[in-house]
Amino acid sequence: MATVSNASSVKVVGTNGQISLGKQFAGRQVLVEEQEPGVWLVRTATVLPDNESWLHQPKAAAALQKALAWAQNNEPGDSAVDTVIKKLARG
Repeated sequence: MATVSNASSVKVVGTNGQISLGKQFAGRQVLVEEQEPGVWLVRTATVLPDNESWLHQPKAAAALQKALAWAQNNEPGDSAVDTVIKKLARG
């Protein structure tokens, strides 16, 4: 669980319109909401691309978890390589 801090600090907006939030936020994505003129809310966020959102649907997430569990419990092998190659060649 993240620690909530209510500490305030004074930042100066540079001539390019940017402020620095500190190195601990470097590379993070944030949501910036202007709640009213001069009042901004900045929150860290994780953005999910549209073409990956299906992975987070309950049915897909459950199937993915099942597949990952199977892969952890079954060693890879090459006993069926010839069969796979023949199937791929046939399309």
